[in-house]
Amino acid sequence: MDLLRSMKIFARVAEAASFTAAAQQMDITTAQASRAVTELESHLRTRLLNRTTRRVALTDAGNRYLARCKEVLELVDLSEAEASNAQRSPSGTLRMHAPITFGQHYVVPALTRYLEAHPQVRVELTLSQNVPDMLDEGFDVFLQVTTSTLPDSALVSTKICSMPSVLCASPAYLARAGVPADIGDLPNFACLQLVTTFFPIDRWTFEGPRGQVELELNPGRLRVNSADALAAALADGLGIAPLPMLAALPWLQSGALVRVLPDWELQSMTVYAMYASRQYLDAKIRTWVAFLREFVEGTLANELA
Repeated sequence: MDLLRSMKIFARVAEAASFTAAAQQMDITTAQASRAVTELESHLRTRLLNRTTRRVALTDAGNRYLARCKEVLELVDLSEAEASNAQRSPSGTLRMHAPITFGQHYVVPALTRYLEAHPQVRVELTLSQNVPDMLDEGFDVFLQVTTSTLPDSALVSTKICSMPSVLCASPAYLARAGVPADIGDLPNFACLQLVTTFFPIDRWTFEGPRGQVELELNPGRLRVNSADALAAALADGLGIAPLPMLAALPWLQSGALVRVLPDWELQSMTVYAMYASRQYLDAKIRTWVAFLREFVEGTLANELA
């Protein structure tokens, strides 16, 4: 027995005081309506309706049960409306994860504007370098940065942006050590190394006028796993190193760093938004991903202009 369906049929019969009228309203047969109420009475072991050939009337138990039925059915209708509305209007808590540098430079400023536009949404943002387990950790959406294609996954991915890495140094270092004219000159300079999954420790891979060129690296005097920390070391004049564009931009714009060999770029990194499913996607996830993509595209266009 479908208990909820039987409750709906019983309530409609009681209100119409007629099996036939209720059946017509619900587009079912009179026999189906009668059987549903009979099964409900059998399930409750209580007579809910007194039936004659001319009329249908509630018993005392039926009258009490009808009041409870209406409460339950109203809650069901409200729950369905709220769940359905989640597909149309952003509301509730959005739980998301982002890498630290990208989160600080782009996600937080985007969130400020997104929350202004969607006052019914609350956000719980976690910034870390670890790739989370989305379901176990309860995130609605997380951002993943990669230099390659994403591995096969049941998750849905939406590309947010791509950005290169660029070779940088401080003006003071270049004034002291000279300016390399070609990639082959770099072993004569202090090459610092960013230690992440994006940059192999033993080589740099460039893309430029001669296509792809690899440079084998000697052990650097400084290895660091944070792009922001490496940028600070470069600004202090410790050497030359590649930086992801998102980490390099503030330093380039301030003049604390300049690009070295500007015709060449290193590994391009792509940022993806990852979420569970396209089907019945919650409005707050759908609107946030679209908003972030548009915000980052516009910001990068202005910063790189």
